[in-house]
This record gives sequence, C-alpha cells and structure tokens, in this order.
Amino acid sequence: MEERSHRHEETAGLRLWELSALHTPLTATELYSKATRISTRKCRVEMPIDETSSTSLVKMSKQQPAQFINPETPGYVGFANLPNQVHRKSVKKGFEFTLMVVGESGLGKSTLINSLFLTDLYPERVIPGAAEKIERTVQIEASTVEIEERGVKLRLTVVDTPGYGDAINCRDCFKTIICYIDEQFERYLHDESGLNRRHIVDNRVHCCFYFISPFGHGLKPLDVAFMKAIHNKVNIVPVIAKADTLTLKERERLKKRILDEIEEHSIKIYHLPDAESDEDEDFKEQTRLLKASIPFSVVGSNQLIEAKGKKVRGRLYPWGVVEVENPEHNDFLKLRTMLITHMQDLQEVTQDLHYENFRSERLKRGGRKVENEDMNKDQILLEKEAELRRMQEMIARMQAQMQLQLQGGDGDGGVHGHHV
Repeated sequence: MEERSHRHEETAGLRLWELSALHTPLTATELYSKATRISTRKCRVEMPIDETSSTSLVKMSKQQPAQFINPETPGYVGFANLPNQVHRKSVKKGFEFTLMVVGESGLGKSTLINSLFLTDLYPERVIPGAAEKIERTVQIEASTVEIEERGVKLRLTVVDTPGYGDAINCRDCFKTIICYIDEQFERYLHDESGLNRRHIVDNRVHCCFYFISPFGHGLKPLDVAFMKAIHNKVNIVPVIAKADTLTLKERERLKKRILDEIEEHSIKIYHLPDAESDEDEDFKEQTRLLKASIPFSVVGSNQLIEAKGKKVRGRLYPWGVVEVENPEHNDFLKLRTMLITHMQDLQEVTQDLHYENFRSERLKRGGRKVENEDMNKDQILLEKEAELRRMQEMIARMQAQMQLQLQGGDGDGGVHGHHV
C-alpha cells in the first residue's frame, strides 16, 4: 500500500511538470498555487526551486489582493442604502430642539416640562412673593440639557418666561418674548452668513407651549393679543393647564370654546400634517386622535404614587388617583407623542416658513436689523407725535419772540419821535 501511494504521488508530480513543459510556461504564482493545491490533496511533490525563488513566491502570494465579492443580488445598485447612511450620520451628530413655555404663574409649566422629559430642569428655582410680582417684568430663562436614549442624543433647550401676566399692567409684557425670538433668528442668520458654517448652533424657537388657565370661560384678552403677536414667528401649541380641576364635560366644552375663539381671531396655531396614503392604519388613527385632542388638556406631576399595585406618576386625591400617563385621565401622553413624532416637522416648519419670512424681510430692508412690525408702528407713531409737539412748541416760541421784537420796535419808535 505504501509503495502504491508513493508511486501515485510521484505520478502526480510528473504530470504537473509535464503540463508546465508542454504548454505555455507557467508563472511563479501559478506554479505556487498548483503546488499548494496538490499538497492539500496529500500529493507531496518535490519541486526543484531554490531558496530565492521560494521567497519571491511567498512575497507575491502575500501581495495578491483579496477578491471583492458583491454581497447583494445581481441587478442591485445600492442607492437604497442612502437612508441608512443619513440615519447613522444623524445619530452620530445628535439632534437639537428648542421649546418655549409661556403662561401665567402657577399653571404648572415647570412641572409639565419635567414630566415630559423625565428630568429636573429647575432644581434651584425661587418663587417670588406677591409684593415682588407687582412691578416685576418678564424675564427669559433658557435651560439646556443633554438627553440620551438608546444611543440617540438630544440637546434640549427649554425657554421659560417667568413674570408673564403677573404685573398689574400687562400691556407690554410679551414684547420681551418677541424680541428674544427675533434675536435667535438674527443670530442664526448671522452665523449662516459667516465664514464658518459647519458648526452652527440652532437656538431658534421651534415650538411654543402656550398655557391657558382652566378657571376662565375661554381665552383672555392677553391670550389673544400674545398669540396674534407671535403666530407668524413660532409654532404655537395651546395647552389647557391643570385639567384635573375640570370634569370631562367641562373639559370638552372649554376645548370647543377655545378653538372657536382661535378661529374667530384668525390665530394661526400649529396644525399636524396629514398622514401619507402609504402610512399604516395605526399611524393614521394616531394622527387623527392627536388632531382631535387640540388644545391638549394636561396634568403634570413628578411624584410616584402606588395605584393598582404599581408605581405611577400622578396626583393623589381623596376620591382617587389621577394618573399622568393615562390617556383616559388627560392628554399628557398625546402631547408627548405629538412632540416626539412631529419634532422633525416642527423644525422644518420653523426653517421653511418662519425663518424664511424673517430672512426675506431682512433682505428686503437691505440687511438692517428689524424689530417687530407692531412695535415699530407704535414707536414710529410716538416719535412722530413727539416731533410734532416739538415743532409746535418751537413755532410758538418763534411767534412769541417776533411779537416781542415788534412790540419793542414800536416802543423805541415812539420815544425817538417825542425827542425829535
């Protein structure tokens, strides 16, 4: 048996050399690959190659590139992978969102924001007393927090407006808020027009939660004036605060009244986009329910209460527990779903509508900084009236001086005539 195998090996080796002699001379690489295949079949061939040639064969085999294999099926180009590339790039870069909350003090704005994002944005807030609120002006407090969930980073900026509606005279209480919104547009326009546009921080206000008191019979004059002043600058989402003070019938009645007054005063609030025809039925139904829930009636709480054997965030009353995240109790879950699922659309509306309007107005006026139009009109009228009063006073003084001069001239003429 050993002799047969030895003869077989010698025969295989002779065949290899016969092939190389009869046909076109093989290259060193081909010779080395054939010898390797024969050795794997347990056919030992003694090749008369010196040390230098064997070294060159090894080097050439190492330099030979690996064959590229297309993992996809034939006829597949690959541009269907572009959304995945955008997704990876967006996740790596992170997201930015600026939310403004406006409303009277005591409506639970801070509590709702902490409940929405499960964080404490105002750990050291001091609530002023009634005496301090008499002459208090509206302030702007911007808090930025980095939130990460399942590898996705969100840079959230919450702009609070303490002092809104607290003063006795609230005539000009929202001008500070309008100036802040315009300043963010102005800053973004400046950065966008600069030399380095790679790392622009977007602090434009993408959404405004406007809190409406549940204790009235609809919108107050201050609510109407404020929303009409900013509805062309920011996306307004009306929110009925402390909805647990209302019964279900009172809640529905108040919602209808607020929507009627918004339509009556031609106030533009944020309308959710319609679901596409190719979306699934669940998403279409969710969009329909969210649209029907505007204005959202919400309850906020950061306390964990045990109800039905589990810990929930809610408010404990003698008659029971109001669960914050229970859609049967309030619209908190719907508000959060609307904000998260339509966050990109809120940013796009801010970019394509509100910011473009601001930018076009700036360019029309030759790049000069423009304040709010209503504020401009009032200011121009006041300046015109003041200038008119100054001119009238100046004319009156000139007339008085002329009369004095005339009277003085007549007196001098009378004296000289008497001496003559």
